[in-house]
Amino acid sequence: MKVLADTHTLVWALRTPDLLSSPARAAMDAGEVMASVASLWELCLKCRKKDSLVLDPIAWWSQYVTNSGIRTLPIRVSDIAALCSLPEIHKDPFDRILVAQSMAEAIPLITKDAALTQYGISTIW
Repeated sequence: MKVLADTHTLVWALRTPDLLSSPARAAMDAGEVMASVASLWELCLKCRKKDSLVLDPIAWWSQYVTNSGIRTLPIRVSDIAALCSLPEIHKDPFDRILVAQSMAEAIPLITKDAALTQYGISTIW
């Protein structure tokens, strides 16, 4: 089963897997984990904040995502089309594109953010 990891899930899985729920960890261990390029974008935009998840996102992505064989999901026109049809339930643009990608790919999103279930996507936590 393919799964899409949201940004926090991805970082926690690779850095501190104990922060993941048991179902999230099991899904990541059992499935083909995908990471959206939107997560790299988010990490880059937030890397200078004091509560940043990752200080050097490009190096971190290369070492932990690329070298781990995690497939990077690009943002495609079909993802943007799905994004345009989303209701205004959630304001975070990165979460919204991950929801759209989950819809476009028809795969579950591994996320702790329970509000994203309001979009009707399959989530795991």
